[in-house]
Formats: sequence, structure tokens, C-alpha cells
Amino acid sequence: MRIFKTKAFNKFALKNGIPDSELINAITRAEQGLIDADLGGNIIKQRIARKGQGRSGGFRSFIFYCIQNNSYFVAGISKNDRENISSQELAALKALAREYTRLTAKQIEAQIENGLFIEILPEAEDE
Repeated sequence: MRIFKTKAFNKFALKNGIPDSELINAITRAEQGLIDADLGGNIIKQRIARKGQGRSGGFRSFIFYCIQNNSYFVAGISKNDRENISSQELAALKALAREYTRLTAKQIEAQIENGLFIEILPEAEDE
């Protein structure tokens, strides 16, 4: 499975010191059936550890999961700021996830070239 983060999620991850290894870990847990919340429409919510606090006090990531064997980290929130997203935000994510199901390999590569998607590679686990 290829793993991507959107430009917006990358900004969130950098601001909060979330390494790519934690994102890989979140997808690995999902692949093992350890999904924190299935929100429907190919969207899952996975907790990500905050350094020194563990996952329960950390961050919530919203992932478009298993869309054409790809997963996309698209949004994140800090549990200290908010517990969850609103129903309107979830509806917007579901609409966006539907758009992602239509992406061709060529369109995905164009998004990478334009800096809108950043691929997380397995060797990123050291970062």
C-alpha cells in the first residue's frame, strides 16, 4: 500500500512534530484491523501518539483508507484542541474521499509533482 499525506496534513504534522514513522505505524495498525474509528466512506480515524504522552492524549488523524490500494492522511486535530470533527466537516471529507476514488495513477503522480501529495516511503520510519 502506498501512503500519502496531503500538503495541509504535512503542515499539521510538521507543526506538531509528528514523524512519518508514526504515520506508518497508524497505517500498520489499520492493516492489522486495529482501527480506532471507521467513519464510513473509506474514512478512518487513527490516534497518533504525542511525544511523551501516548496515543490517548495525542492527535487524531483522518485518513482516506484503502482507496485503490492507497491511503491518504488528509486532516488532523490535537485532542487538546478538539475531541472530534463536526458532522459538516465529516460530510466534506466524505465528498472529498469520493473524489479521491476517481484519481488515476497519472493524476496521483501529478499531485506529487505539484507538491499537493507527499508520499511516505518505508525508509521514512527513521525520521
